Amino acid sequence: MAQKGFNAYKMAQEQFEKVAELLELDETTRDLLMTPMREYHFSIPVKMDDGSIKIFKGFRIQHNDARGPCKGGIRFHPQETADTVRALSMWMTWKCAVVDIPLGGGKGGVICDPHDLSEREQENLCRGWVRQIARDIGPIRDVPAPDVMTNSQHMLWMMDEYQAIFGAQYPGVITGKPVDLGGSLGRTEATGYGLVYILREALKENNIDITKSTASIEGFGNVARYAAELFIEYGGKVISVSCWDQKDSCAYSYYRPEGIDIKELVKITDRFGTIDKKKAEGFGYKCCPGKDWLKHEADILIPAALENSIAKENVNDIHLWC
Repeated sequence: MAQKGFNAYKMAQEQFEKVAELLELDETTRDLLMTPMREYHFSIPVKMDDGSIKIFKGFRIQHNDARGPCKGGIRFHPQETADTVRALSMWMTWKCAVVDIPLGGGKGGVICDPHDLSEREQENLCRGWVRQIARDIGPIRDVPAPDVMTNSQHMLWMMDEYQAIFGAQYPGVITGKPVDLGGSLGRTEATGYGLVYILREALKENNIDITKSTASIEGFGNVARYAAELFIEYGGKVISVSCWDQKDSCAYSYYRPEGIDIKELVKITDRFGTIDKKKAEGFGYKCCPGKDWLKHEADILIPAALENSIAKENVNDIHLWC
């Protein structure tokens, strides 16, 4: 899912080994936590709009449920891999444990590009994913959620299919649903807002005035969008955001040194977080290669897209003011 040669699962295991040494964990505990407890790999046949049948590869990996039901999102991405899902499930276990939430770590995915699928095809894919895994997820076993290129509509289709299979109402089977159908207020904004709350406190600790700070952000999905919104609300200035452009098959960074207008950009962004290039340039944004988000002169860098976006290959591109 990142550049060639990068393996997220290997990185997660190396991270775990370093911490295990510091904590002096015994060998049995290390062996248990080093690998997922359960993995599900399955094929999902989907009838396409042209009448053909296409087979998609799906995953659900449950890393550990010692502290409670597994919890974690479902990614739709053309470069999804089992190792990426393994790593994400492991990181979910850690995140829940660190903040003392009684949940375990899980993650799911499908190798696909939703940009290339009609709404009907996406619905069939969501329902097919649930049919393959329905007996191994649930409110007290494993609770999925949206992630990269999935949203509340996808979750609604999945919940509906689960309820159809078991013949009862199970709103707790999945999170990230529309609010009027059992979803939580603030869920969409939560990750981006949480990021900026932590950033705000870090700036205080370092005696940096947020109102005099600039930020460059990678991404323009939910996390990046709401992080930018709150950062600007606090008085900061976001000079750049970036996104994948399906039409050109590449990423672009949209740069405006006087600061972006978040509402302006949202109006010209599609449901996958892709900004309309021509309209953005008409609003005075400079369209740069996606990798340039690191090169813009800013006080703060916020990688809010995929993992491993800052690595040894590009770390020297960073040009921070502070």
